[in-house]
Amino acid sequence: MELSNRIQRLKTSPTRKLNPYSEEAERKGIKIYHLNIGQPDIETPKLFFEAIEKFNGKTLGYAHSRGIKPLIQKIQEYYDKMGIHYEEDEIVITYGGSEAVLFTMLAIFDEGDEILVAEPYYANYNSFCDVLNVKRNAVRTYAENGFHLPNRDEIEKYITPKTKAYMFSNPSNPTGVVSTKQELDDIAYLSKKHNMYIISDEVYREFVYGDRKAISFGTYKDLAENVIIIDSISKRFSACGARIGCIISKNKNFMNAVFRECQMRLSAPTLEMIGAAALYDLPSEYFEIARKEYDNRRKILFEELTKMDGVIVKEPEGAFYVLAKLPVKNAENFAIWLLKDFNINGETVMFAPGEGFYATAGLGVDEVRICYSLDSEDLKSAMNILKEGLIKYRKEVER
Repeated sequence: MELSNRIQRLKTSPTRKLNPYSEEAERKGIKIYHLNIGQPDIETPKLFFEAIEKFNGKTLGYAHSRGIKPLIQKIQEYYDKMGIHYEEDEIVITYGGSEAVLFTMLAIFDEGDEILVAEPYYANYNSFCDVLNVKRNAVRTYAENGFHLPNRDEIEKYITPKTKAYMFSNPSNPTGVVSTKQELDDIAYLSKKHNMYIISDEVYREFVYGDRKAISFGTYKDLAENVIIIDSISKRFSACGARIGCIISKNKNFMNAVFRECQMRLSAPTLEMIGAAALYDLPSEYFEIARKEYDNRRKILFEELTKMDGVIVKEPEGAFYVLAKLPVKNAENFAIWLLKDFNINGETVMFAPGEGFYATAGLGVDEVRICYSLDSEDLKSAMNILKEGLIKYRKEVER
């Protein structure tokens, strides 16, 4: 029996593509430093678990399809502190940020429509586009200028009458770039001119380093009908497994459509929403501590990468990722070799091949996304393995 064309278009996630090799290595007793996936190692705040433990209902029933009011109210308060107010019906709780992106795209796109992206971009955008048969119009960005967008006129070349939205993450996964005010202004101008939605994935908002600042598209009051914000507790509160995200927009027509989608899947998980609501009571110091830790890891990673012969990398500005160009012909082959054939004292390292973060065939073949969500000592060990692995691979495999 045949499967749908839709599911046959769906490819394996590049962040998990090499899992069979890592699982085999672990069966052999090899320790792997996982730098391939954005799984924070910072402890999930106890508030989350304590709130769930206090639940004393006799039945764990369905929650409201929009989400529980205490969580929606906490999200309102969070955005109020940023100077952005959303009404209750302008927020829906989703099963993670991924469902938020999927529901958003389902509400906007028909098959054959087009979406504007800047490549490289979050790899799962590919999955959603493939399933929904949405064409990606990809604006190329380059490591040499820190993966920042080209000028407005260049971006506009990729917009057609079928282009319905621009989608991006800020700060960026996978590059770590933080969009400038000028870049956001350019996208805002093009959104108005071409009547496009802006799907602004802001899940890494707190993780920006130095003097930079992540500006929310929610601050663009004259774009209220165009802007859709994707948010999540996964990275902000180190609670990826809770699977709680949200969609936020002042576009009532769009939000009504999304609410119908939420009704279709009944509700987000009740206990996790209770725990998530408690997380918003954490003091601001929580983020300062987490940001300081990630900043230290960022500096270690960048310093070690710049010492490696032939590696091209720009200092990441936000999130906890960097996209690095390696002196190899094929980064995926190199990553597999590290898992199958190379270790130092029974330890090796795993990265996400860069090709899966692009729409244009052939780009990113020699790049890897590195996530610095490991503690500093483990990160140093992983970088030493990468350095020695590159030397041996270039000498013995790609000589």
